[in-house]
Amino acid sequence: MARQHITEISFAKVYPLYIAKVERKQRSKDEVDDIIHWLTGYDEDGIQQQVSAAVSLADFFAQAPALNPARKTITGVICGIRVEDIQEPMVQEIRYLDKLIDELAKGKAMDKILR
Repeated sequence: MARQHITEISFAKVYPLYIAKVERKQRSKDEVDDIIHWLTGYDEDGIQQQVSAAVSLADFFAQAPALNPARKTITGVICGIRVEDIQEPMVQEIRYLDKLIDELAKGKAMDKILR
């Protein structure tokens, strides 16, 4: 079975995984939504529409209302790769979100996550 490229994965598949990850660490869905809003500009209704439409992660970011320019300040390692060194722009956008969710799950304060 061929592996699916990260940009082709459905946002509807990963969104509940993000929530489950942070809830295991006593964080909340609202905090996940706050991170997504900060990063992409989607409000709660927009997030739910994207989940319902089962858009790919690439489409989720391509259709984002307002990508936050401060996202370029996100640094660190996710999946063994420094996010600031990722060459493919769409993969970098996805990994920015992964990194922020990771920071939330590790207990970092929201004001530090949302640079």
